Amino acid sequence: MRVPLSWLREYVELPATETGRDVQAKLISAGLEVETVEQLGADLKGPLAVGQVLTIEELTEFKKPIRFCTVDVGHANGTGEPQEIVCGARNFAVGDKVVVALPGAVLPGDFQIAERKTYGKMSRGMICSSDELSMGDDGSKGIIVLPPETEVGRDAIELLELVDEVLDIAVTPDRGYCLSLRGVARETATAYGLPLRDPALLDVPAPNAYGYPVRISDPTGCDRFTARTVTGLSAEARSPIWLQRRLQKVGMRPISLAVDVTNYVMMEIGQPLHAYDRSLVQGTIGVRRAEAGEKLTTLDGVERTLDAEDLVITDDRGPIGLAGVMGGANTEIADDSARAGETPNDVENVTADVVIEAAHFDATSIARTARRHKLSSEASRRFERGVDPQAAAAAAQRTVDLLVLLAGGTAEAGVTEVAAPTAPRTVTIPADHPDGVAGVVYGRETVVRRLQEIGCVVSGQDELLVTVPSWRPDLTDPNDLAEEVIRLEGYENLPSTLPRPPAGLGLTDRQRLHRRVGRALAGAGYVEALNYPFIAEQVFDQLGLEKDDPARKVVKLSNPLSDEEPALRTSLLPGLLAALRRNDGRGSHDLALFESGLVFRPREEQRIAAVLPVDGRPSDEELAELDAALPDQPRHVAVVLAGAREQAGWWGKGRPADWADAVEAARAVAREAGAELVIRKGQYGPWHPGRCAELAVTADGAERVVGHAGELHPRVVKALGLPARTCAMELDLDAVEAAGDAMVAAPRISTFPVATQDVALVVDAFVPAADVEAALRDGAGELLESIRLFDVYENAEQLGEGRKSLAYALRFRAADRTLTVDEASAARDAAVALAGERLGAELRS
Repeated sequence: MRVPLSWLREYVELPATETGRDVQAKLISAGLEVETVEQLGADLKGPLAVGQVLTIEELTEFKKPIRFCTVDVGHANGTGEPQEIVCGARNFAVGDKVVVALPGAVLPGDFQIAERKTYGKMSRGMICSSDELSMGDDGSKGIIVLPPETEVGRDAIELLELVDEVLDIAVTPDRGYCLSLRGVARETATAYGLPLRDPALLDVPAPNAYGYPVRISDPTGCDRFTARTVTGLSAEARSPIWLQRRLQKVGMRPISLAVDVTNYVMMEIGQPLHAYDRSLVQGTIGVRRAEAGEKLTTLDGVERTLDAEDLVITDDRGPIGLAGVMGGANTEIADDSARAGETPNDVENVTADVVIEAAHFDATSIARTARRHKLSSEASRRFERGVDPQAAAAAAQRTVDLLVLLAGGTAEAGVTEVAAPTAPRTVTIPADHPDGVAGVVYGRETVVRRLQEIGCVVSGQDELLVTVPSWRPDLTDPNDLAEEVIRLEGYENLPSTLPRPPAGLGLTDRQRLHRRVGRALAGAGYVEALNYPFIAEQVFDQLGLEKDDPARKVVKLSNPLSDEEPALRTSLLPGLLAALRRNDGRGSHDLALFESGLVFRPREEQRIAAVLPVDGRPSDEELAELDAALPDQPRHVAVVLAGAREQAGWWGKGRPADWADAVEAARAVAREAGAELVIRKGQYGPWHPGRCAELAVTADGAERVVGHAGELHPRVVKALGLPARTCAMELDLDAVEAAGDAMVAAPRISTFPVATQDVALVVDAFVPAADVEAALRDGAGELLESIRLFDVYENAEQLGEGRKSLAYALRFRAADRTLTVDEASAARDAAVALAGERLGAELRS
């Protein structure tokens, strides 16, 4: 909602020194979200004057039409002589009153006006359009043409109200009354402690039997309908400048006098209105639900097929408007171009008599209609958030008064008002309830005063009976009233009290592990990427999963954010790989990303979750039943890599990321969990069959596969549009945690020297190096401190066909003594012997 400060001052007598920034601070303190304060005309400098076009000479020797004009600007130029101006616009004629920027003026955007020679003529100024003055859309698409009665030489900055401040307020759904000057003025008056001049306090004639006939067939959808008629509107009447400027400042475009007046009153009071051309309305105006398949062409020129739930305004022919959203084209008020004779048959098109509609519609019905037809309007925005039903008669009266004043019309004596009987809404609240909510003692007097300031009628002592004002449909229970007291007393005045947690509580072991894993991967150079948990099922085909793969069994959402991704993820890889693809496409080619998050697996037995009570805490049994209906949600951790793992520079050539980096990431996760990770050759889904490691752990005496790591298959890389040789790893973190030791043992550092023995073993080429390492470890016994594979050699001439050599460095150390050469050699020989027994390994000579 855009609120011009000059307009706001009409309803609240603010101190003259108060600026838009001051009002912004006050309203924010009162709970309104004032996003910006726009300074209109801050970069505008005169002289700008009203001028009258005296002559126009058409310059035809140029590629585009150019006009050389003389304009009378009175004494604004200091001489009283006509001003010579070159102009390319064509929407004005001799005798028209226009806005002239004289030499020395500065227009918005630091556009300086000076005398200059152009198109062979000396131009001393500029004839201005609304765009050049940053006035907003006036519908002219050209030069501003002022009313004929405008005084020549008058200051145009003052006339057009070009200098002002506009508050831009983000109105939340519960504050629908602030979508009007009346509502914002009420909040401003309360914030400053000043009286409010309520624009809805008007003398309204009582309903009678002479008004335009109205029939309401659906009182639930429309509980109030006021109709007034104004006849004899002058065909020459135009919206005055002040009215047009106010509409432009709030973001609306002037159209015609009757339409402008209804829009003006809507912005002023908050009640949407609609004006019908009386000559085009046939018979009684009705309100009913549409018949399925009925057609209506709305004012935007779109023919719409109506739904049976749509509320429509009708006459004897059928629908003439979509209630609370937009009127129909078949009763449209003629715009100013028709009045000015700029369209064919303009005499027939001129609207002389209008019927004014001011109605109150059901908020839910209007919201559904607007969304169904994808047609959001200023009217629907207000009805959706709640409009004051008691303001309809006053808004209609205000519209009638302005049409009579500005268009020379006559208000007919007939007043139609159809209203369903309603009782004021009351809420009972303990006088000390706001104290308990805020933790501050306000006292009964403060609570009563604040509730009265927002329009409530309050009675009672310890138990207050509060009658809620008609313009606040959001106040329905004691907590709503408590919030009003607290916000008006100032959120900033609430005491700041830090919670005091009981001793001995903190992060759980599981939470600590998750944090350690994140820190370990971040320390290894990975960047955390958080992705949405939604996937499309076709991604499983792109990942190359088998048809019967358990990962293909997904939980589908009944109301997904996107129809293209209706399922919950069973793997972290789709999201991570999509993030890698996006970053690579934006020029970041060296990538290492990780994510730790939940995946979702449907249970064997499908249950429907029970609806939990909202009036109290659910029981333990109800919570257990709810948990049983939810899918399994194990936590996984995954990484993806592409590009360079080590950058090239003066220190060396660098190296690309490969499958070993993905495996090392899995080791890092296992170390943090205190689990021993079994790594062996594997084959699964998206990974390259020759560069895939299967990851397993042993828990409760049973081995379990918990993930895979390695380089992705080229087909997967191509299907997903990934960089070549992309690598990935994914682990079931919960399973790794279960296999680990929560107690992290500190390393024991021996003070005795290490004895290093190297062995090179020749084995069959198909024997995994991990199996050889395991045999050496088992055979070496407890003296072995570490083992490392440092060389792999294959040569058929020296080793034989299908054979390979694996060279290991074995480090031996004792905790209580220095090992002798014989002890280290004996341990080495025992290791080699066991490797030979298990795997047929032979020492390489």
